[in-house]
Amino acid sequence: MSDDDLRWRLGTRHTGHDYKIFRTELVEATHPRVDHTKMFSLITAVDWVNVLALTSDRQVVLLKQYRPGIDRVCLEIPGGMIDPGEDAVQAAVRELREETGYGGGKAELLASVAPNPAIQNNLLHTVLVSDVEKLEDPKPEGDEILDVFTLPLTELRERLVRGEIEHALVVVAFGHLAFRHHLP
Repeated sequence: MSDDDLRWRLGTRHTGHDYKIFRTELVEATHPRVDHTKMFSLITAVDWVNVLALTSDRQVVLLKQYRPGIDRVCLEIPGGMIDPGEDAVQAAVRELREETGYGGGKAELLASVAPNPAIQNNLLHTVLVSDVEKLEDPKPEGDEILDVFTLPLTELRERLVRGEIEHALVVVAFGHLAFRHHLP
């Protein structure tokens, strides 16, 4: 069976609510094998970026941040929404500097994934920035309250294995780093 045989044909979009960082929509869809119209619920959002920032001595720049969805403080990497006119690498460099005060080095796109393709239209881009250094104090946006620090990359692997990093998109970023760079 080809991908075209599986694809639904999307039709009229009905605007839902605008929640500032995402919007909701209902989309009418048809499929040749189904005798009725189906309504898909979608979340539309801009693309996001995650930043794997490594110092020259293989320390990972990390942050802790409260996440209300699970009502816990999470161990994460810098990241955020891609602003209009930016590509993923530009957004990563900006987010890294704003959230942590780190910068410099060489930035490269590692991978892009669909965070939840069943209901979301956006992509998450993981950018590796190597040989970063602390350049200034962080300047987080508005009400972001962050604790910034570094840990050795080898310790991060242990924390991942122990399940201390709960944010799935952060785990995916380290997976891409490990597969691409054959990390220990």
